[in-house]
Amino acid sequence: MSDVTDVTRPARSLRLGRAALAVSFFAQGALFALLVTRIPAIQDRYGIGDGLLPVFLAAVPILAGAGSVVTEQLVRRVRPSVVLRWVQPVVALVLVGLGAGDRMWAAAVTLALFGVCVGGLDASMNMLGVSLQRAYGRSIMLGFHAAYSLGGIVGSVLAWSGAHWHIALVAVYGPFTAVMIPLTLTASRWYRDADDGPGVPGPAGEGPEGNGTQVAMRVLLPLCLVMAFAYIGDSTVSNWSAKYLQDTLHSSDQLSTVPYAVYMVTTLLGRSVGDFGVRRYGAVPVVRLGTVVAVAGFAVVAVAPGAWVGMLGFTLLGFGLCVIVPQTFAAAGRMFPHASDAAIARLNVFNYVGFLVGSPLVGALGDAWSYRGAMLVPMVLVAATLRYATSFGAAGGGYGVGHERPSTVDVG
Repeated sequence: MSDVTDVTRPARSLRLGRAALAVSFFAQGALFALLVTRIPAIQDRYGIGDGLLPVFLAAVPILAGAGSVVTEQLVRRVRPSVVLRWVQPVVALVLVGLGAGDRMWAAAVTLALFGVCVGGLDASMNMLGVSLQRAYGRSIMLGFHAAYSLGGIVGSVLAWSGAHWHIALVAVYGPFTAVMIPLTLTASRWYRDADDGPGVPGPAGEGPEGNGTQVAMRVLLPLCLVMAFAYIGDSTVSNWSAKYLQDTLHSSDQLSTVPYAVYMVTTLLGRSVGDFGVRRYGAVPVVRLGTVVAVAGFAVVAVAPGAWVGMLGFTLLGFGLCVIVPQTFAAAGRMFPHASDAAIARLNVFNYVGFLVGSPLVGALGDAWSYRGAMLVPMVLVAATLRYATSFGAAGGGYGVGHERPSTVDVG
């Protein structure tokens, strides 16, 4: 009886850890969508002028990057699961505070706190995801990001409902937060850190050039660039798809809202099946295919003669970009198996670099040149991923075909 217990308990802990972390990714996707899709309502509530709004919006990713850097130092003293357990409820409470306030200083304080906390949240979530994937010995990282995409869709629907029926921000944020905080705190009981059982990495030196315990930025830099380029592409869709469809492709107001929703759905679908592709073919071919599809999507958007062809391009973008970011985090973990938390925290900063650069870059080029031409810039940047694709095969090839690392237990 004891032998059976010893064998099954680690397997159950892995499955529970995976489910618990998926809940966290889902909650974060929903909370972030509830913020970004209601920016106009927040602007009206606080009386933030059009000239001041970009300052507020730029401050959030800058502070999120700072939060990620702080998290790198913090996880040297406490486990990533502890950071995630407590920072996620803070993010939710800050969102409620943002919906309830009405003074400019309140907006500044809550958005600043949201930025710092979301940096720690994103970093710690992906740290746990990478360590769980290592314990499983096969690709599961895309599944976590699929949960994030699903949360984003749910959050967007809730935000649309609030706007449609003119429900106050706090009346939307409050009940959702009242559900999410107990749910994530309960799930946090089963978060699984890297040293919580079998499947921990092997000896030092498993990473490139024997760098098992230190993160060499020159080795990590290709993945940092890929991360930034991917988020430049993502922010282009989230910030400019509606305007592009309406102003350049002359769609109706209603149709202009569809591309981002389609993009989110295709991102969810692509991530839901992406892990199977990585297991079958390896990370490098999957990332290359995703890059080619994303480049094709931008090309279709740039040359589209009308709205429906433009929507096809944004659909391709969802299927293409969706695999890049999760696999970038996973590749960083493989590069530095004994310093994966530090690698993830540093890599996560470039998430916000891309988000910060992408929207103003496309906007400035669109105003100075044309929005069709502006779409070619993220296309070229995303295409650069093909040059760095071999970085995704470091130290294990993504647990794909021919690279499966057997777990010490049957995790199902």
